[in-house]
Amino acid sequence: MVRGVNRIVFWFLSTVTVLVLLFGYHTSTSGPAASAPLSAIASVTPGATSDATTEDSGSSSGSSGSSATTTVTGDEAQTQWGPVQVQLSIADGKITDVAVPTYPNGNGRDAEINSYALPQLVKETIAAQSADIDMVSGATVTSDGYLQSLQSALDKAGL
Repeated sequence: MVRGVNRIVFWFLSTVTVLVLLFGYHTSTSGPAASAPLSAIASVTPGATSDATTEDSGSSSGSSGSSATTTVTGDEAQTQWGPVQVQLSIADGKITDVAVPTYPNGNGRDAEINSYALPQLVKETIAAQSADIDMVSGATVTSDGYLQSLQSALDKAGL
C-alpha cells in the first residue's frame, strides 16, 4: 500500500513540475517586434537623413582640406521577428561607420541575440568594406535582414 502511495505522489509532483515549466516558458512567437535604436552599436547623428552629406573639417595641424562624409540608409528589411535597417557613413569611398537604427528588440531574447550579433556584423562590414560578410550563428534571421539592408545601402551609395 505504501508503495502505491509513493507512486501516486511521485506522479502528482512530476505532473505539477511539468505544468509549471510549460506555463513558465516564454516564447518569442508574439509576432514582429518593435524596433528602436541600438545605442551600443553605433550612434545615429541627430538630424541626419538618408543620403545626406555633411562636411567634417580636419583640425590637425598641417591639414587644410576637408573630407565629405555621406550617410546612406538602406531599405528596411522585413524579417520574421521585425524589421532591420542599416545606415552607413561613407568618406572617400570607404565605409567609416555603420549604424543599425532599426532591429528586432521586442523581448529579452531578441535583445540578447542582437547585443552580440549586431556588433559582429558591424565590425565585419567595416573590415570587408562590402556585404560579403558571414552571418552570425544563432542570429540567422537578423543576419539575413542586416545583409539585405546593407546591400540596399551599398547600392544607393554606388559601392
